[in-house]
Amino acid sequence: MARVYNFSAGPAVLPEPVLVKAASEMLDYGGSGMSVMEMSHRSKAFAGIVEGAEGLLRKLMGIPDTYKVLFLQGGASSQFAMVPLNLIGKTGKADFVNTGAWSKKAIGQAKKYGKANVVASSEDRTFTYIPKLNKSVFDPDASYVHITTNNTIYGTHYTTLPDTGDVPLVADMSSNILGEAYDVSKLGIIYAGAQKNIGPSGLTVVIIREDLVGHAMDITPIMFDYQTHVEAASLYNTPPCYGIYIAKLVFEWLLDLGGVTEMEKINKGKAGLLYEYLDNSKMFRGTAAEEDRSIMNIPFVTGSEELDAAFIKEATANSLVTLKGHRSVGGMRASIYNAMPREGVVKLVEFMKKFEREHA
Repeated sequence: MARVYNFSAGPAVLPEPVLVKAASEMLDYGGSGMSVMEMSHRSKAFAGIVEGAEGLLRKLMGIPDTYKVLFLQGGASSQFAMVPLNLIGKTGKADFVNTGAWSKKAIGQAKKYGKANVVASSEDRTFTYIPKLNKSVFDPDASYVHITTNNTIYGTHYTTLPDTGDVPLVADMSSNILGEAYDVSKLGIIYAGAQKNIGPSGLTVVIIREDLVGHAMDITPIMFDYQTHVEAASLYNTPPCYGIYIAKLVFEWLLDLGGVTEMEKINKGKAGLLYEYLDNSKMFRGTAAEEDRSIMNIPFVTGSEELDAAFIKEATANSLVTLKGHRSVGGMRASIYNAMPREGVVKLVEFMKKFEREHA
């Protein structure tokens, strides 16, 4: 069976070279006579995998030596609670920018452990834009400021990071990590579920500045204390071994392409193809504010639920799959993460033009 173009928001498309290499090593990794899925996480072979993955990620993102890299489980959703449990105790309060469903969940969890102050929100226009921010909106006594850098459901992203002064900035980067270049030194914590740009679901990456470790509230479960995982080098318990292995292969693939800066250029080119068509189409239109448009997730609509349904059905028949928008907003959404080839976006635009001609 020929592979389709998978526009799923996550779990998402993986690079074919990575899948091919993983398949070739499925039964025998590095002459060990076993699969990575079978080997002990305490083994020498796996130590090489996890250490190699960390080294590659540090190189890709320019992570300073003053930051720790953790490979955890629980998805970004567990970080909604883990971050406040570890940080909010400093002053009992934290600032949030509400830009969608995931930031709302982070706010909800933080409220259990302290005061969660929403300093700005785009909910008034169904999260179709990123609020304008300046340093004055943030409380200098907040324990941290939390943002979601890319919003998968609504197709918006931060074009620049907000200036939070001396207050640590925490970012959920689940859907654009490694797809856009960031100065890690401007953030206190970065966390990301793997299933967009890193690898299969089940792995969560956390990048945390050393001085933010060791401040967990007394009620914090041992598995939710960052210090537990820093001291054990991500091996306190059995980690998501195969997910880390695939992530390492993805990091290698990305470095071979030229790194994150080159990948960002490629991503902007892919997104530009689709946005250019949407801006000129008489049938389809994008829903995100132009100045805040994501280069990872592009939601669009026809204005007719019947046409939307017909488009999704016909697209699927043409091997352009998982284009249905999130259940909370409807319409369509094309997620074009790092592993989506430019050819896939070209094919999508060609099909959209054809659909528009036939249904005008």
